Amino acid sequence: MMTESGETKHLIKINLPGGIVYPGDLLEILAIAKANGVKSIRFGNRQQLIFWVDRAMLADLAHAFFSADIAYEVDADEYPNITSSYVTEEILNASNWLREGVYKDILNAFNHRPKLKINIVDHAQNLIPFFTGHLNFVSSEVSNYWFLHIRYPRTNEMYSWPALVYSEDIPLISKLLEEKLLNPSSGNEIKIEGLALYQEFAKAHGLVGQAYQKPMQHSSFRLPYYEGFNKYGQHKLWLGIYRRHEEFPLELLAEIAETCVKTRIGQLYTTAWKSIIIKSIQPADRQFWSHLLDKHRLNVRHAANELNWQLEDVCQEALNLKLHLVKYFEEADLRTFGLCFAIKTKPRTGLFGSVIIRKKEAKTNEGETLYEVLHTKNFNPNNKEFVVFAPFNRKEHLAESLAKLCEYYYSLQLNFALPKANENLKQSEVLELHQVHQCKHCQTIFDDIYGDEFNNVKPGVKFEEIENYLCPLCEAPKEDFIKVDIQKT
Repeated sequence: MMTESGETKHLIKINLPGGIVYPGDLLEILAIAKANGVKSIRFGNRQQLIFWVDRAMLADLAHAFFSADIAYEVDADEYPNITSSYVTEEILNASNWLREGVYKDILNAFNHRPKLKINIVDHAQNLIPFFTGHLNFVSSEVSNYWFLHIRYPRTNEMYSWPALVYSEDIPLISKLLEEKLLNPSSGNEIKIEGLALYQEFAKAHGLVGQAYQKPMQHSSFRLPYYEGFNKYGQHKLWLGIYRRHEEFPLELLAEIAETCVKTRIGQLYTTAWKSIIIKSIQPADRQFWSHLLDKHRLNVRHAANELNWQLEDVCQEALNLKLHLVKYFEEADLRTFGLCFAIKTKPRTGLFGSVIIRKKEAKTNEGETLYEVLHTKNFNPNNKEFVVFAPFNRKEHLAESLAKLCEYYYSLQLNFALPKANENLKQSEVLELHQVHQCKHCQTIFDDIYGDEFNNVKPGVKFEEIENYLCPLCEAPKEDFIKVDIQKT
């Protein structure tokens, strides 16, 4: 096929089930890609690996992948990747029961290559979208049981499965539903009568379903900051790496995988935002990762309003438009917290966003492209109901329409009543204020009471007494800390 630059290349897609890739497997893929002239790799919205290869190298690439037993697709997406929120486990808000072993047991039990998009996500996180799949399994409060929301192919029409699904039954139900939804005799999708089908499956296959008392509630959306160094647990770090132009040079990815091997990190994770995350970094090994960032000149503190975008995979048109809009947002100092944006240049693109910029088929009399601005109901990106905000926008007016939509969004937020302060608190009930020092870049707090174990500062040591202090999170110098008052607990 032809790329946007006019070259004859083929698009290669490799699924990484659940968004997981082992360093050794990644190094093998990279070695084969490099031997066949590939310079860089991208990650997709469904946590897959994507790259272009010259037509002349396709046969050699196919032979190498066959020998290495690596499944892939050429210029196709017949087998969408299984997306999961495994990447968020430990490092972001998580359910009480959903842990690494549960994810792995489910993923390992799939004995078929799904043709439907399958999402397996934790209801307590906001990094991985809930409903961008056809079969969307969302964790419930009941241990090892999941809500199932079916989105019929090529539509936004949703159906809620009449019972909670047991973890071990997810692969089987996925296979059975695929056989029903994708009618092999006609080649067309069909709709299902859920209760009857559930009863049929349960009787024939002994499924362990469980009734639920109320439907799943949508949580408010807050996209977490998913790049840079971050602390979690007692003594561990995770690192998120984002690339503004979506491309990861092979040399960079190879060094990331090699550093994982050297520091005994067994897995890498991809996100729905086309970035990668490395977990379980020991503080003593941070020097290796800092050296890697320096060597490849990688920034890891991009503005939040640059990170909250979903684009179609390998779409230069959408990427160029995003860069144009982000530049306007930066110059206008526009607040976008709580929102995420999606750019759709093709019909029926299942992207995730609370604000949708959709390319229209009709153009102006001068041949200019027009865009439609929509938002989801209640601005929840997991909602599939859309409201038109500005139907016709030239590119030069698009940023202004988005700024007005942001203003509208925040005006709605201010309408929510805040709890009233209790003016009759007894003196003994008033919380004391306690002064700490806070990094003005990443808001990390240094508290004299607790010290900083990461920097070997013992509890009780005053901040003013420390020499050559660096922020344990973003490595900002001591002079970039400011005094703030917090409530003393």
